[in-house]
Amino acid sequence: MNTNTLEKLRKLKFYGMFHAFKSSLESGKTNDYTADELLAHLVDAEWDDRNNRRVERQILYARFRYKAMVENIHYHADRSIDRNQIMRLAECSFIGRNENLLITGSTGIGKSYVASAIGHQACILGYRVMYASTPKLFAKLKMAKADGSYIKEITKIERQQLLILDDFGIQPFDAQSRAALMEIIEDRHGKTSLIITSQLPVSKWHEVIGEKTIADAILDRIVHDAHRVELKGESMRRKRKTELENSYE
Repeated sequence: MNTNTLEKLRKLKFYGMFHAFKSSLESGKTNDYTADELLAHLVDAEWDDRNNRRVERQILYARFRYKAMVENIHYHADRSIDRNQIMRLAECSFIGRNENLLITGSTGIGKSYVASAIGHQACILGYRVMYASTPKLFAKLKMAKADGSYIKEITKIERQQLLILDDFGIQPFDAQSRAALMEIIEDRHGKTSLIITSQLPVSKWHEVIGEKTIADAILDRIVHDAHRVELKGESMRRKRKTELENSYE
């Protein structure tokens, strides 16, 4: 009977229950449970399994640049990172309030890692997240305009509760990219959240976007009441390289 039950659980794709019941049978622990306790144990196992697989799918779909975790962020004094601020942001309540987060600092300082770590935490908490390199995203949208898939791509972006735009401002926006950016920001304003990372201080974004009227409209929606993290210090990549080289001396 147990063999038939296991086979049915597997065919029904109740993998959490399947593995929990099989493990209990193999260890002989089924006799330690009352009927209610065994049922609760199996349901909990199925719940955890489905939740873990959902999180894995969300993380895979987000396509983060780094496999980053909030617990692994380095809080060196010279980086000017407020641990309490990062922990509050990692709670992701700013996403629930449809607020934005702007992370700035020089190249290699760890902006993308911090953004990815918070995005990873958002996935764990059940939010739909999408990570994108800003130059690559707008190049893709240009191609989508040409092949007729633009609406599909924009709709996919709009569905995300958190959009991470990495490397914002590396290159100036041309007219087509500027229009696409305006559409994305307008669609998301007051409904969903953004995390933007940039080597440029926010005061320089107006110049990068171009077209004063559109830049004003975009920045008013992005910057107003946004949370800000400004990273300082030397490049983490350069620092790790130096430490590695020293370890071989």
